[in-house]
Amino acid sequence: MRHYSLRTEGAYVDWARRFILFHGKKHPVEMGPAEVESFLTHLAVERKVSASTQNQAKAAILFLYRHVLEVELPWLDEVVQARERRRLPVVLTQGEVRTLLDQMDGTMGMVAALLYGTGLRLMEGLRLRVKDLDFHAHQLTVRGGKGDKDRVTMLPERLEAPLRKHLEKVKKVHARDLEEGFGEVWLPDALAVKYRGAARQWGWQWVFPSAVRAEDPRTGETRRHHLYPESVQRAVREAARRAELAKAVTPHVLRHSFATHLLASGHDIRTVQELLGHADVETTMIYTHVLNRGGLGVASPLDGL
Repeated sequence: MRHYSLRTEGAYVDWARRFILFHGKKHPVEMGPAEVESFLTHLAVERKVSASTQNQAKAAILFLYRHVLEVELPWLDEVVQARERRRLPVVLTQGEVRTLLDQMDGTMGMVAALLYGTGLRLMEGLRLRVKDLDFHAHQLTVRGGKGDKDRVTMLPERLEAPLRKHLEKVKKVHARDLEEGFGEVWLPDALAVKYRGAARQWGWQWVFPSAVRAEDPRTGETRRHHLYPESVQRAVREAARRAELAKAVTPHVLRHSFATHLLASGHDIRTVQELLGHADVETTMIYTHVLNRGGLGVASPLDGL
């Protein structure tokens, strides 16, 4: 009803289940602030979860009481907050990025190259529609990014030819789906009702569709979803292993590397902030620490001996 993503829905259901099991399967209406506080404190003290994980659990339980059971909980003052650790992002050198991408090919290699070349988050890349690519203007549009915001970023010219060739194959798959009575794609909000037939149109199809059709967990309809994020994560992890990279490499590391390399090449931080879709420039500032700029950008006295 509140139009949360399926991933958020699944996470909230999982936390509600854990909360109930933690208290011996007591019904939530029989519990209150004390039980919520003890569960969240347990996560921080016993499980030693990160602050973001504890905050997600807290949001899920508050949602359960506020929107499902319609019970308002007072402010949870007694909860022991998990300590938020400020960590520098893992960043690859340009040589390491080249080595990583050399170990990848096909669709997975194209996705990885796109993430590094545009700074997209993994799900932003996988949720791209054909109409979001503008080859003429060398740009792409991110629809409904983090915070449900749209933004525009560059489309690397080096990827344009491979992407066009990739889309030719995708279009043939879509045509075959239509012939077999399928070919509809999921549309956000009420667009499927407002624009009847749009779900079958070429422009609305995923740029990176799955190799197989699957049943929509909400509607039961059989559609072709986009690639699963776990597939890309596994492909990047395996490529990093083959490349013998010592760093912990994930698809998000490519986004960190994109930002850091732009700053290193002289682009101003406001431009990088806009390309990344950060609401606050303070979030983007962390990449300057990776570059050792600012107060840390000084030479060690040992080097002067």
